[in-house]
Amino acid sequence: MAISTSSSIVFPFSTKQQLPLNQTLFSISPSSSDSHCSWKWRTQLLLHQPSLPMSKRTRKTVLSAISTDSGVWTGSGERENETELARKWREIHGSGDWANLLDPMNPILRSELIRFGEMTQACYDAFVYDPYSKYCGTSRYPSESFFQSLGLENEGYQVTRFLYATGNNQMPNLFIKPRFPKLWSKRANWIGYVAVSGDETSKRLGRRDILIAWRGTVTRLEWVADMTNFLNPISSRKIQCPDPSVKVEFGFLDLYTDKDEECDFCKYSAREQILAEMKRLLEKYKEEEVSITITGHSLGSALAIISAYDIAATGLNKTSDGHNVHISVFSFAGPRVGNMRFGERLNELGVKVLRIVNVHDIVPKSPGIFFNENLPPWLLKITEWLPWSYIHVGVELELDHLESPYLRRSTDAGCSHNLEAHLHLLDGYQGKGMKFELAIGRDPALVNKSCDFLEDKYMVPPMWRQDENKGMIYVDGRWVFADRSDIDGHPEDTHYHLKEIGLFSDND
Repeated sequence: MAISTSSSIVFPFSTKQQLPLNQTLFSISPSSSDSHCSWKWRTQLLLHQPSLPMSKRTRKTVLSAISTDSGVWTGSGERENETELARKWREIHGSGDWANLLDPMNPILRSELIRFGEMTQACYDAFVYDPYSKYCGTSRYPSESFFQSLGLENEGYQVTRFLYATGNNQMPNLFIKPRFPKLWSKRANWIGYVAVSGDETSKRLGRRDILIAWRGTVTRLEWVADMTNFLNPISSRKIQCPDPSVKVEFGFLDLYTDKDEECDFCKYSAREQILAEMKRLLEKYKEEEVSITITGHSLGSALAIISAYDIAATGLNKTSDGHNVHISVFSFAGPRVGNMRFGERLNELGVKVLRIVNVHDIVPKSPGIFFNENLPPWLLKITEWLPWSYIHVGVELELDHLESPYLRRSTDAGCSHNLEAHLHLLDGYQGKGMKFELAIGRDPALVNKSCDFLEDKYMVPPMWRQDENKGMIYVDGRWVFADRSDIDGHPEDTHYHLKEIGLFSDND
């Protein structure tokens, strides 16, 4: 469908890079009609597109498309921030517990949080949700082209391993359950990945970064009801800990350590997959300065914190000269994980945790609804032995979706918990009591990708991200599922690295 060159089309949030470059010619100027709302695009040519592709949506492309007089960062400003990040990355990753970085919001920290949040969101964008697909529960993109397929190639990371977890009996609502009998696996679900920064990106970051990203639940919030609220010693699953009073929620621990040796994808537990890959990568980059960044949303935040503890407790982050590789966790909308002793032990191990929460989200309030860190210290001390007394760990960055003029005053629990909504709130958060103002220019339309949270006046349909024809293709007069190449499994050297750590013996 061709559009007259005299037409003036309003797209509230998008940037020109979100449409195929050979189909658009734009000049961009801010709209004066609404200080919070639209960019008016005077369009010379726009061919009809049924949906916007996901690629080319990174912050760099947003920045390059927005006028330098709009009050947001310019390209040169981002380069300056990257140079500053290389010098101060330890501070940005919590060496000083984020003192003086959260209020007002440090722009470099904001950029890093959104960057890692987008790489966590990639777990959702790549996940095959459709229970009628024979690939339900997998990543729709292979590891070698994972970031390129999602438009995140500019981040400069490469996936080194996919992570799988087995269907968890303690949390029946956690996993997607396929409907077809012909499956890639009856018990496994893809639950995240490990990636490493490339050489050029490592120079910009000031170190080689190993990233672990955990996917959260995909069954809305039904899994919250599955939490037993029952604490178990973390050492009960052979995770190193000298103190049996260090405890975490039983369902989280079970998911992290459970395995099914009859399944090719979950014959190693998520724990074993993580530790084997950390052993391999830290050995490979032992001559470089390295950081370990672990991120997750929702249930994935719990797995991020437990895996950070495990890596540090196992001593994998110890270098040959006695130093520790820095471990930081960026948790988005995560639940409480363990008791007071768990938090104290995590701190002793030097793991830094920054939790980003929406005050209206119910998940960070669970488990431990009645006995938690909000009790008076004297009462908390009395109740800390209870099997349902939980404490949040690390530092909290509190956001409020009521501060955003883009979002509806919704009481929907799924909207309040949505990861894209958290990234939107991070973009606009300036500090406590300060006006909400988008600093990076991240597209608010992304909020409605999988929920219905934006004000109707922006005309962004709810849950707009759709898979074309649900994976069906037309071949020789028939519609069939598109075949895929082999699903990424476990590296052949996994067993070797687990033996090196001491988790397996020669007889296993």
